[in-house]
Amino acid sequence: MSGSDEALTRSAPPPGAVAPVRHPDAPAPGELLGAHYDRCFGCGTGQRHGLHLQARAGEGVRVTAEFTVKEAHQGAPGLAHGGVLAAALDETLGSLSWLLRVIAVTGRLETDFVRPVPVGTTLYLEAEVTAVHGRKIYSTAVGRTGGPDGPVAVRADALFVEVKVDHFIDNGRPADIQAAMADPDQVRRARAFEVNP
Repeated sequence: MSGSDEALTRSAPPPGAVAPVRHPDAPAPGELLGAHYDRCFGCGTGQRHGLHLQARAGEGVRVTAEFTVKEAHQGAPGLAHGGVLAAALDETLGSLSWLLRVIAVTGRLETDFVRPVPVGTTLYLEAEVTAVHGRKIYSTAVGRTGGPDGPVAVRADALFVEVKVDHFIDNGRPADIQAAMADPDQVRRARAFEVNP
């Protein structure tokens, strides 16, 4: 296999990968997951120019999400920046960790930009875990315009890697980590570290 062929298969599950299992304590299908951290660019409500993406638990090991492209999200005039669209896919894929009840970070994200997404458009996203192999979580996502069954605008395949909370403590900016750890709300404190940074 050539190097370029190998790169194309890194997000594909290897032999021996198993089907994902939804954790018994995962949020119920239809439940809004909410922001895991107020300052998260993807889902946080404290980010003025963030995506403010809202994800819901789906059936099995799936989530759905929506976000509306705003003026601050454009790259070319009147169109969403490709990096913002990749961030929306990454945030949606990261939300899958809540259904497995693990802490995971993005290891690889392969993104296809199928059609332009104009400012003012709501992007309807759906993601699912396809396989698990040890600490590796394989998943896929698609983003559509015009509704949940509309034309595909973006799609991605991803590899997430399960980590311990020490990953964030050892690598995050100390002031932010201390602020999150000092939050008296135990649920909010734990959720700050539940989804990829």
